Amino acid sequence: MNSSASASSVGGHAGGFAATHRSDNWWLGWVLTAGGLILFFGYLTIRAFQGTYFWSGHGLAYISPAGSPPLFTPASGYPGAVPLSHAWLGAFPRWWPKFIPQSPAFFVPGLAIAFRFTCYYYRKAYYRAFAATPPACAVGGAPLKYRGETALLLFQNLHRYALYGALLLLVFLWYDAFRAFFNEHGRFGIGVGTLVLVINASLLSGYTFGCHSWRHLIGGKLNCFSCDGASKFRYTIWKKSTWYNQRHMLFAWLSLFWVAFTDFYVSMVSRGVITDLNTW
Repeated sequence: MNSSASASSVGGHAGGFAATHRSDNWWLGWVLTAGGLILFFGYLTIRAFQGTYFWSGHGLAYISPAGSPPLFTPASGYPGAVPLSHAWLGAFPRWWPKFIPQSPAFFVPGLAIAFRFTCYYYRKAYYRAFAATPPACAVGGAPLKYRGETALLLFQNLHRYALYGALLLLVFLWYDAFRAFFNEHGRFGIGVGTLVLVINASLLSGYTFGCHSWRHLIGGKLNCFSCDGASKFRYTIWKKSTWYNQRHMLFAWLSLFWVAFTDFYVSMVSRGVITDLNTW
């Protein structure tokens, strides 16, 4: 997309919103990023407020990542809800406001939202996609003055703490993946849903362990990487996390897509639309 001939030039770059000297389809990445964020986060938000079909049923023990772990579960009125026997604290308490859906997604899964929203990659993605600051390299952006992570954006510094919530959530998701090898009667087996849940936990682990905050946690504040055994061990883990960090954007999108797909698959099995192929 070419800029108009009348666009002013500032520092060698074309001036004005979406003005550029670039001749490639720079806007394609911008549109795909915005569309992808709206599609996947929009879907998961709707599912969180529905609070239905988070449990596979039909003798299977698959649980959607959108509702895991289930601290509470609806006692009635929500088809496909997690059984009371699998809810940590039983049914939703009576004091729960009637105008708020009884959805387990409002609890621990919210840690994933905090982690992704403050993620360094996602900041770049939604700053460009929705605030157009700028929409792409060497492209004129919206007339907004970016002041870094200050003022309203000061909360972004909570990312390093959101990491701890994400690590805790990984424990629950890996437990769900392990639990998926057993049906509701405790019999060992494997099904398509088992593989879906294992892949989900794997991709989310790759995304989390490629995080810059994780790399700082395991390798930061070290003046010497070879002074003692602990430093050498931390350095080894730090180097291995580099592989994931170099692919952080890839894992960010793959894991986001797979979380939505996993929820969709579990909900379709719960509804009886899909019959899970398994060995039980």
